[in-house]
Amino acid sequence: QVHLVESGGGLVQPGGSLRLSCAASGFTFSSHWMVWVRQAPGEGLQWVSSIDADGDDTDYADSVKGRFTVSRDNAENTLYLQMNSLKSEDTAVYYCAKDHIGGRRGQGTQVTVST
Repeated sequence: QVHLVESGGGLVQPGGSLRLSCAASGFTFSSHWMVWVRQAPGEGLQWVSSIDADGDDTDYADSVKGRFTVSRDNAENTLYLQMNSLKSEDTAVYYCAKDHIGGRRGQGTQVTVST
């Protein structure tokens, strides 16, 4: 069965960086698009970024474009999200999901951007 485990979240000051990881198992990771989504307090799920199966095609929400970079290591079944120049509005629980925003997600990792 699909199992996704996010890690790497934490408390960071505005302008700081974090690197999130998502360890995948239970499916052929290298054959699937993967996405990052986030949910801020009191808000719905927001799509953040997508990456195709080979890692050649990526896309980003306008709110994170130029600051976040998605990547994957298919040999290690791991998805990454490098987040730079973090802002307070990036505060949310971040999830990786299989295939699309409505796909199976992990438990999430909390990112808090605050002084």
